Amino acid sequence: MAHLVRWGILGTGGIARAFAQTLRQTPDARLVAVGSRTAAGAEAFARDFGARTCASYAALVACPDVDIVYVATPHAMHAENAMLALAAGKAVLCEKPFTMNAREAERVVALARSRGLFLMEAMWTRFMPALAALRRIVANGEIGDVALVQADFGFAASVDPEHRLNKRELGGGALLDLGIYPLSIACALLGPVQKLRAQAVIGPTGIDLSTGFTMLHRGGAMSVSNCSLRARTPCELTVSGSLGNVRMERMFHMAQSLTVTAADGSTRSVATPFLGNGYVHEAIAAGEALCAGLLEHPLMTHEETLAGMRTLDEIRAQIGLRYAADDAATAWPA
Repeated sequence: MAHLVRWGILGTGGIARAFAQTLRQTPDARLVAVGSRTAAGAEAFARDFGARTCASYAALVACPDVDIVYVATPHAMHAENAMLALAAGKAVLCEKPFTMNAREAERVVALARSRGLFLMEAMWTRFMPALAALRRIVANGEIGDVALVQADFGFAASVDPEHRLNKRELGGGALLDLGIYPLSIACALLGPVQKLRAQAVIGPTGIDLSTGFTMLHRGGAMSVSNCSLRARTPCELTVSGSLGNVRMERMFHMAQSLTVTAADGSTRSVATPFLGNGYVHEAIAAGEALCAGLLEHPLMTHEETLAGMRTLDEIRAQIGLRYAADDAATAWPA
């Protein structure tokens, strides 16, 4: 018998609203409470989604009827907010990027493990039907031995220096908002990264406007990715092997179809429709793992999250991008 999963949402921004809408379409899920730094923010959100208002993050994580907290705050707050929820005994689904750096991620994961609590990075593309279909095509040998993954993700973002994407103190930049998507899928398909090379264009506010990185993976395959806040790119991802390739169509992170091209040039299309706005699949996965008593999900493990953060750290080191969290020694709940 299915168990009802009672959610709390920490934060009231755009991604929080998208996830609240998702929970309306997710079986055996209910949004119970929402927490904001201000009572007004929480009340407006709660009215729209029929949830209880919590006038602080601390009040939200203290709610006895909340099973799992979705952390939907700006990047720079993820570690602190996730630690707050874990310290209160709540399971956590934390929006990507999981934290600002690997050091923060290690602390969050260590706390979850020590408390025996479920924790997952909200990398929703890991749970989309398109990636599952792509994995099956590769596993069936249809495109032969995979040697290369190529992906891009870019759009023309606001140039306002006060916009979140352009503010270094909020974790702005193309890499953490966009580059993390091709990086995550490349690692999911090709395995851990052994070596990488990266270059970037740094903007006037100190964030990366465009970043490109090439990664050599443990199995010998390569991935080539780029991301940009100034270029409207095709936003496609292609996996190529000795017998052909598979392309996740435009806006690959929410692809509704794949194209398989054989060595002789013949093609076929594979439909990969998703539920709701796409976040439904990760909400279902997190709820099922929580009800099963798991501490992590097999499709987005703690070690994969930590490895991804270490890779992001190395890319940032090579392009000279540092955030306040790289220098801070913040004391969070333990």
